[in-house]
Amino acid sequence: MSITSRTPFKPLVVVTSLVALASTSTAFANPVEIQINSTHSSGSFAHIFLETFSERLEEEAPGRFNVRLFMGGTLGGEDDVLQGLGMGTHHASLAASATSQFNARTGIFDLPYLFENRDDVAYFAESEAGDLLREGFQGTGMRLLAMWDNGFRNITNNVRPIVVPEDLNGLRIRTPNNRQRVAMFNHLGANATPLAFGEVYSALDQGVIDGQENPAHVVKTARLDEVQDYLSVSNHVYLPTFLLFGEPFLNRLDEEDVEALERVAQAMAPWTFTWGEETDAAVLAELESSIEVNEIDFASFREAALPLYKEPVFVNAIGQDMIDVTLDVMSQR
Repeated sequence: MSITSRTPFKPLVVVTSLVALASTSTAFANPVEIQINSTHSSGSFAHIFLETFSERLEEEAPGRFNVRLFMGGTLGGEDDVLQGLGMGTHHASLAASATSQFNARTGIFDLPYLFENRDDVAYFAESEAGDLLREGFQGTGMRLLAMWDNGFRNITNNVRPIVVPEDLNGLRIRTPNNRQRVAMFNHLGANATPLAFGEVYSALDQGVIDGQENPAHVVKTARLDEVQDYLSVSNHVYLPTFLLFGEPFLNRLDEEDVEALERVAQAMAPWTFTWGEETDAAVLAELESSIEVNEIDFASFREAALPLYKEPVFVNAIGQDMIDVTLDVMSQR
């Protein structure tokens, strides 16, 4: 897989002059503290990404930054922390779906079957559409430093393998309380059933619902393979994580510090995509011992989902300009 970054990583040149050494000593004495929030738990992919970010910052600017990670939403819920970025009460956050409340253009990732693989996502991120998405953060009080991996969502169920859209007919599929996801599954013939994630295992076990949709690693960690027979690698929706910093916090930093943060964050993006792809493959291979795994006919699903791209539930939430630019960019892929 070939994924490139907008800003390639450039190692620092080692300088041994007395002036440089003196400057480094000063940096060690007064490191910049960065508090980064994530609602994901310790040991999660988000935790791994943020720890790697901290390590790479140290390689880029030794002793200059003191990164403190707050996992599990320790600093507050995702919505509250994102609002705090603009108010100056929080420094940074690795966020996901809540960003659409502040930048509607990030809702583009709710369009089903828009991306078939992570190469498509990387292509989008480096395109005019990616630029338009980044511009959507202007005026929010936060700045997008990079988009990192989160993963594709897949469908599991107890009735049959899902290969073509018709296989979804009549299936009761649990979705999050997301209007776009509900519209997608209902349009494709399923009976979308919004349900809190904490209730999914028992609902599947008792037959209240037939299936659900989540990344493969969630199926494994939540032990859903114990109560599901089929996992279809549908890749129907991809959601990235957004590394966001508050503008008030960045405005307090020297320009070279901000540039270092951006450089390292952007250079990490290809690595997160590769890590996500390799992890997905490993998880799916492990799940094959407990659940039947199959591929879908992606082209038939994409064709079936195309009418949704004009539906008000998507257009009003995302913006026609964002949809048009994205579809134009992806048609040239």
